Amino acid sequence: MGIVSISLNDDNLEALEKIQKTYGLNGRSEAVRASLNAALSDIRDEEEFEGIVEGVLVIVRRNHDDPWMIRLQAKHEASIKTQMHSHLKDHKCLEVMIVSCEASELRVMLNDIRAEGKADYMKFVRG
Repeated sequence: MGIVSISLNDDNLEALEKIQKTYGLNGRSEAVRASLNAALSDIRDEEEFEGIVEGVLVIVRRNHDDPWMIRLQAKHEASIKTQMHSHLKDHKCLEVMIVSCEASELRVMLNDIRAEGKADYMKFVRG
């Protein structure tokens, strides 16, 4: 088994410890492996998308005043059939979108969101 050294800020360390406790894992290494497996599961789900894909995209984003979401929605307006925006506490926002598009377009949209780095949470639930 390989050994990897990483640097984590205090928030990441707290999250890692929470994962470890919540899942009853024996150490940080197991928590990192569990997190990697969860991320890989999402990636595999996306790789299986083909043809027209429909579902619900849920995003929690920070900083309501940042216009990145408006630009993203404009770029992908043909794929977004319905959207809901709701203000949350601490200046965050909840975005819920009904999406119907080719799998390749959905992948571009999800990658655009990830690349922006401003979503605290993102999940696509396939219909």
